[in-house]
Amino acid sequence: MSQHSLLGAFRQIGLLTGMSRILGFVRDVAFATFLGAGPLADAFLVALKLPNMFRRLSAEGALTNAFVPSFSKTRAADGNDAAMQLAAEVQILLTLVLLVIVGLAEFFMVDLVGLLAPGFVATPERFTAAVALGRVTMPYLPLISLVALWSAIANAHDHFAAGAIMPVFFNLCLIAGAMALPVMAAGEVVTSAMPLAVALLVAGIIQLAVMFVILRRFGGTPVWILPRLSAAGRAMWRKFTPAALAATAMQVNMLVDLILASLLPVGAISWLYYADRIVQLPLGIIGIALGTALLPKLSKAEATQDQASVNAILNDGIGLGGFFVIPAVTAMICIAEPIISGLFAYGAFSTADATVTALALQAYALGLLGFVATRLFQPAFYAAGQPTTVLKVSLCAVLVNIAGSLLLMRIFGHVGLAIATSFSGVMAALILGILLVRSGKLVQMPFAVLGKICLASACMAAGLLGTRQAMTDLPNALALALLVVVGAVIYIAASVVLKTIPDGILRRTASRGA
Repeated sequence: MSQHSLLGAFRQIGLLTGMSRILGFVRDVAFATFLGAGPLADAFLVALKLPNMFRRLSAEGALTNAFVPSFSKTRAADGNDAAMQLAAEVQILLTLVLLVIVGLAEFFMVDLVGLLAPGFVATPERFTAAVALGRVTMPYLPLISLVALWSAIANAHDHFAAGAIMPVFFNLCLIAGAMALPVMAAGEVVTSAMPLAVALLVAGIIQLAVMFVILRRFGGTPVWILPRLSAAGRAMWRKFTPAALAATAMQVNMLVDLILASLLPVGAISWLYYADRIVQLPLGIIGIALGTALLPKLSKAEATQDQASVNAILNDGIGLGGFFVIPAVTAMICIAEPIISGLFAYGAFSTADATVTALALQAYALGLLGFVATRLFQPAFYAAGQPTTVLKVSLCAVLVNIAGSLLLMRIFGHVGLAIATSFSGVMAALILGILLVRSGKLVQMPFAVLGKICLASACMAAGLLGTRQAMTDLPNALALALLVVVGAVIYIAASVVLKTIPDGILRRTASRGA
């Protein structure tokens, strides 16, 4: 396993993920402009959380982590036909279970919203809107979960672009839905977020159709069969149970923030959401992209008991991740307010909203290194058939987050929730890293390179702070653009001098120049 191979997969996934994240920012700017950070925005974000929460449990979080290693192992031992038979079994069982979940959620939607956002009871308009929107958004669950399963099959065949491009369609549809809000309101104040909920369903249908066409081109579409469980299927579902519990633990962290934020002043849910969206850019492009690329490669290495490759893959992932994440953390701490103001402070999103959202962004940034490291380390345990380890660490993180949130929200409000989340993420990454070192899967950490990256980031921080002080009366968007250019130039220059740019990137650039 070479760094070039990992870098190629990372570049493919990261490029498309970056495109989707940019569209995600356009989507969130539309949300901020037309919905603001008030009751209607809070209601829609709770409704959006419902299918996304179950999706991470059923597909992206748990099933993918259990399925990809089992798929790789079955294909290595019994051939591609046996692996596709396993995929077909998983497909039908997943679909049936999710349809039951959707039916129950529709019936108990009032109770479900009351559980997720108990503070909405004090504001009946938010509660009623969240229930109505939730009933429309919930059917998105089986659609996107099938898309996630089919994306995992494509990844196992080294077709990473298929899954990475799916969020692009999601964001395009929600942008269209947001633009329809003032049209539906006939120029008056927006009083319903229903166009966004409908747009979510349209996105699911489009994603499913496109993914089907992509899979069929290389013969990766599972057939529809009667529900059954083969030996490989039973083994996969046994791994799924602790993986699902681990994913549940991570969702509990998110629910803690949502529930407690609903008890804070109106707007707290939205402030945390917009701050989290900024953090999701590097987390998605770097952490999730690298984690997605690592899982099938680590699974193949574990299937052949090639521990040297496991170590090399993890070290390459850490080096690549550090090069991009450390400066991202530095920038978000140094220029949090210009970032929020430049992206969201328009229309219904006020300057006051931008100020308090920036504080949450700085708090989330403190944990970004931990979030990304966790994304890099977890695939090593799933590939080795050790999901229980991830579960135990996730449960510890949940307990720390709950305790920290209850304590810190009394002192710092919504910022306290972000601090607790960040601390729990860093703790989880440290524990996973120590376990990998002790097991011999992670050796010779690139501390020297990471130290030089920190030095380059410090140079960038000095430039950003100096530039920010020198700027006066510039429009928010222009000020942000200037800061981004200055920060990027300084960091790249410092990286060249300190020789911290990953070799794979340089080789790729050189080969293109030749």
